[in-house]
Amino acid sequence: MNNLWTELQENLSFVLVSGGIILAVALLSHFAERFLPQKRQITSARRVSIIGVCAAIATVLHILDFPVLFMAPGFYKLDFSEVPVLLCGFYLGPSATVACEGIKVLLKLLLKGTSTAFVGDFANLIVGCGMVLPAVIIYHINKSRKNAVIGLIAGTLIMTVFGSAFNAFYLIPKFSQLFHLPLENILAMGAQIYPAVKDLPSFVMFCVMPLNLVKGVVVSVLCLLLYKKTEKVLFSLSK
Repeated sequence: MNNLWTELQENLSFVLVSGGIILAVALLSHFAERFLPQKRQITSARRVSIIGVCAAIATVLHILDFPVLFMAPGFYKLDFSEVPVLLCGFYLGPSATVACEGIKVLLKLLLKGTSTAFVGDFANLIVGCGMVLPAVIIYHINKSRKNAVIGLIAGTLIMTVFGSAFNAFYLIPKFSQLFHLPLENILAMGAQIYPAVKDLPSFVMFCVMPLNLVKGVVVSVLCLLLYKKTEKVLFSLSK
């Protein structure tokens, strides 16, 4: 806990910027929810319990992240914690999705701390929202399997494109600065895997974009397989 607090103090400006972006995402989800039809009528206690259960499962999956060294440098890790976040969002809507995603990252920080000067944790939250939020919004416009598939495809593509651009313009330079790791060293790690990596855009194209795409596809498939089976479980747990 002391180490986490020290990291927060040292990276205060990054934390403040991150907080502003997170607030903007939360407001966007709340605004979108106001215009969606067919809102599920449940009690506040039931809503909180569902978000809590899904966030707890997502936290465990997030802690169990793993590097994919044949695709990207070791500080990039793959996890499937967006699956329970999506299940929560499909059941409750956009604002619950962002809340679940945020609680997941917060719990992970409290339990495991940060190994990337908070950059990786912030990336997981914002890039994850880049997938789950569009998918949930599209699904709730007209709740059907077809819309779920469309939403997941859209979410995967948005996460892939947005996540790659966000890495190139903000996350990787900020990670280099806060983690005291020269950008040249980061690019060299990518070049060891893909000789075609020569600069930051090519690093993102070969190392970051495929990783986001793979994650989006796997998470989407798992969500489609699990949602209807877990819907009854979530409903019964929340009574």
